[in-house]
Order: sequence, then structure tokens, then C-alpha cells
Amino acid sequence: MASKKIIIDCDPGQDDAIMLLLALASPDEFDILGITTVAGNVPLHLTERNTRIMCEIAGRPDVPIYAGHDRPMRRKLITAENVHGKTGIDGIDIYQPTIRLQPQHAVDFMVECLMGAQDDSVTLVPTGPLTNIAATIIKEPAILPRIREIVLMGGAMREGGNTTPCAEFNIYVDPDAAQIVMHCGRPLTIAPLDVTHQALVSRARLQQFRELDSPVGDAVVGLLEFFNRFDSEKYDSAGAPLHDPCTIAYLLSPGLFKGKRCNVEVETQSELTMGHTAVDFWQVTDRPCNARWLYEVDADGFFDLLIQRLCRYG
Repeated sequence: MASKKIIIDCDPGQDDAIMLLLALASPDEFDILGITTVAGNVPLHLTERNTRIMCEIAGRPDVPIYAGHDRPMRRKLITAENVHGKTGIDGIDIYQPTIRLQPQHAVDFMVECLMGAQDDSVTLVPTGPLTNIAATIIKEPAILPRIREIVLMGGAMREGGNTTPCAEFNIYVDPDAAQIVMHCGRPLTIAPLDVTHQALVSRARLQQFRELDSPVGDAVVGLLEFFNRFDSEKYDSAGAPLHDPCTIAYLLSPGLFKGKRCNVEVETQSELTMGHTAVDFWQVTDRPCNARWLYEVDADGFFDLLIQRLCRYG
């Protein structure tokens, strides 16, 4: 089977960092055309550096990295250092990576890459605010037929919000961009808090990462020990949810997830509910379905897949 051509758009973030390790450990399944970065969990100059660090840890200097937008389309940037630490990937040693950032802007790269691709051939995997993806669509709408699907992490329905009472962080940071992506007309799969909150890093699962006994395993443990401290207290849960790796796990093993075709709209007007994802899960309106909404994951299978792939670095 031919590998999937993918572009990853991210804002590391400990969970983005582990998502990158999972994707980079799967060269038979993924031809990673590039990794683009956006401001989100931390400002852009940190997300692009963190991405280069993770590619070095993974031993993948071959994957080009591009910096994108440093703020949302219309709103002031909101970051999450209270969750991820001042570096975004607190928990590991931070250094200046030798992998260089590509000079081209992320949006220009995506336009050029997609315009040179065949129809239905490239999958986009955004795990941060959707600013870069929306900006690419606006700049060159002719890219749309080339996109096979978009698999993103964002939004919430039954879980409410993790940034406001009704909004998940990625969507809240740039709701205008999210609404553009929801209506781009391409196949869309969403991994929301509804599913990611089922993928909890319990103490037993953290011990599995310790037993990897490798530099990558040690980095994952450091990242997760820091990441666990915030969400475990916030949610009074067994551990922090691994949000962003759910996107790559879905592409590797979609059978681990249950989902449903729904209409999904993003609130862009009300400050009270800004960034809310209104999911017509029971089709109570006549709005057409525009996304596959994931709502359940086999958590044990998810962590088995993650451990198995991270073992490849050993």
C-alpha cells in the first residue's frame, strides 16, 4: 500500500510533540511533505523551534519545517503557557536545534505543494489553531481539489470547553479560521475533546513509556510528567489526555475510533460562546453534514499503537 502524503500543521505543545514522534516513526504509512507551525500553545518563534527539536529527537532532519502565521486572522493571540510551560514543551531539555527552518512561509509552501499535487492526494493534519489552513484556502482556493481529507484536533460537544465553558482551545484561538475550514467542502474528520479525553495518560501507561528505556522514551516521560500535572488537577482525572496524537492514530488505525457524520458550525460572533462548536449530532436541523465527528476511542488500543511505534526509536 502506498504511503499517505501528509502535511502536519502544529503548535507544540507536549501533545503536539508526541503526535510528531508518532507520525515520524511511521515512514511506511506517511510521506510527510512538510511540517508547518502556527502560533497557539505558545508564540510562533517557540512552536517552530519546538518542532525542530522534536524532529531532531526523532532523527528526522529530512522533513522540511516552515513557520506560518504568528496571530489569528482577526483576534488577539491567546496562548497556553499555564498548561504547557513557558517553552511549550517543558519537561525536556531545551536547546537550539541544528535543523534549519525553511525560509518559505508555511502558507506559500502549502499552496505550492498542493498546486503541484494530484487531486485527492494530500491529507492535512492540523493540531493547533486553524489559521494557516484557512489562510491557504483563502490565498488559493484551487488547492481544494488536491486535498484528500483534513484530520484535525479541535472542538468539543459533550465535554464542554477547556478554555471557556463552551470552547476548546484550538477553535477558540481562531474561530474565524475554524469556520472557514468547516466549510471548505473537503472530507473532514474532527478529533474533539469528546474523544481525546478518553485517551488518558494514567500512571500505568506512564510506566509503559518509562520501560521504553530509550532517549525518545525518556523525552516522552519528561513531557508527560509535566503535562499530567495540570490536567490531572483540573479534571480530577487519572492523567492528562493526549489530544493531538489522536489525529495520527486515526490515520494509522481508524478502527480504533467511532465517529458520526454531522454538521459542525463554529460561533464567531458571540463573546459569550466564541469558538463554540455547534454539533448537530442527532441531525435535528436540515444543515448538511460537513464533518465526521469522532466520539469514542479504544484507549488501550490507542496506547498500544503509540507504544509500539515509539519502540521503533529504541
